[in-house]
Amino acid sequence: MKNVVVVGGGAIGLLTSLLLARTGITVVLIESSGVGHESSWAGGGIVSPLYPWRYSAAVTALAHWSQDFYPSFAQRLLDETGVDPEVHVTGLYWLDLDDEAEALAWAAREGRALLPVDIAEAYQQVPVLGGGFTRAIHMPGVANVRNPRLVKALRAALAAMPNVELREHCPVTGFIQENGQIRGVTNAGGEIRAERVVLAAGAWSGELLKTLGLELPVEPVKGQMILYKCAEDFLPSMVLAKGRYAIPRRDGHILIGSTLEYSGFDKTPTEDALESLRATAIELLPALADAQVVKHWAGLRPGSPDGVPYIGPVSGFDGLWLNCGHFRNGLVLAPASCQLLVDLMLGQSPIVDPSPYAPTGRIADQKS
Repeated sequence: MKNVVVVGGGAIGLLTSLLLARTGITVVLIESSGVGHESSWAGGGIVSPLYPWRYSAAVTALAHWSQDFYPSFAQRLLDETGVDPEVHVTGLYWLDLDDEAEALAWAAREGRALLPVDIAEAYQQVPVLGGGFTRAIHMPGVANVRNPRLVKALRAALAAMPNVELREHCPVTGFIQENGQIRGVTNAGGEIRAERVVLAAGAWSGELLKTLGLELPVEPVKGQMILYKCAEDFLPSMVLAKGRYAIPRRDGHILIGSTLEYSGFDKTPTEDALESLRATAIELLPALADAQVVKHWAGLRPGSPDGVPYIGPVSGFDGLWLNCGHFRNGLVLAPASCQLLVDLMLGQSPIVDPSPYAPTGRIADQKS
């Protein structure tokens, strides 16, 4: 394999391209808008599923591999590009969980550091936390990555490689099919040919596969977030309650998120969501009642059944590979997902069992 087209310039497409290019393969990365401007930019960047014990073993396997990989990965990107993805280890407190017993049982089974703490200790460690919480569990090693800087670093790393071409603002319109094989993609400017095509277009992946008569159960799921700016030491840890979270960045920015909305490809921020998120912010961190919202935005997650991504070749369409459908965990799962895909494409021993992510049997042919 000498050349690959990667469709989609989010974290998944960027990292897939980087790992392939590091092996000497020529890569053309195609993005319909600007690289990293969609879900990868819009998310919170917690390097853990919000409730890891509620996911299948398939998601857990990718999450654990990625969590252990992120610190050295970010350091290498900083060394190579001068752009710091800011992997910030703060730990995470879950407050007043309904399924706390299940969470602790999962942690014991998986060997992860997740322990109950006295609520007084939680308030001592996070003095700005709102009142009224009665129980807490804590995972000390959880980090967050500053996702806009991560995609900026990935883009810079690719731009410096002679065997990579970035084509932004270049929407793909379909695939080149020859004798049952996929040999590239089409766009308004013509054809872009390659031995293999990797589809990593996030929430838009299903729309592109429809051009081949395939039904991929990936749909856009809107998420809205708001941002505050506080002192650098305002919030020492991430906190999560009632499905909403507060994430501190190193420079004092605080993210509050997020909504979960099924409204198609509409990315318009709404006043209702703004008020709901502000109420969450004040409940979690009452001092934010006097703070101005710096920014309010929305993004589209690639929703998929049970959040299990599609990673691997597409049966009946030789040359077409998928790396999509990561739902709420694209940034969490990206390192493992992309390494697994590259392992499979190059015939290497895979980092985890690839069978749960295989597209075969999980996508439908509309013609059948």
